[in-house]
Amino acid sequence: MTEQSLSPRALYEEVAELLRQRIFNRELAPGSWIDELKLAEEYGISRTPLREALKVLATEGLVTMKVRRGAYVTEVSERDLADVYHLLALLESDAAGVVAAQANEAQIRELQDLHNELEKAAGNRERFFEINEAFHMRLLEIANNRWRDQMVTDLRKVMKLNRHNSLLKSGRIEESLIEHRAIMAALAARDGDATVQRMREHFRNGLEAAA
Repeated sequence: MTEQSLSPRALYEEVAELLRQRIFNRELAPGSWIDELKLAEEYGISRTPLREALKVLATEGLVTMKVRRGAYVTEVSERDLADVYHLLALLESDAAGVVAAQANEAQIRELQDLHNELEKAAGNRERFFEINEAFHMRLLEIANNRWRDQMVTDLRKVMKLNRHNSLLKSGRIEESLIEHRAIMAALAARDGDATVQRMREHFRNGLEAAA
């Protein structure tokens, strides 16, 4: 990638996405210093788009900028994690209640299909993460509140900094599946109150496993 080979998306956005994935994949570990010179040379770009990319990641909470010390991959504290899970539980349980009340049958079947894929992915942690996120994001799309979607998207980026820990706990994937089954059962029954409660329990248990 060079500054002369721009895609329709701005170069700094491309760089931000490359760095974002490296952070999520632990190639850039929490707490590690980001070597701007090395990365700029690796990507064949100047430091200007790289610094703009780091600013984007800083607004997402993935990178911490320190005066005269450069940028570091954010380390998520226990308090940070608790705050993120608390907000996600509120936002996603609210969305789940909306879906239980308003989704059509085709949308419920779509969520069931994603859940079925999640069941099949139980033996593959990375695939499980992927399908799990797809399920949650599709539920949000069906609930159809773009402001809530944006908040959840940003919060989930921070959660991903700790995501591997959340399912490393012995038996957590199986527990998560049980919780998802309960969510789907409440959605299928069109029981809004139960769906909200099951989703909140899902996040509460996720926090306990991740902490």
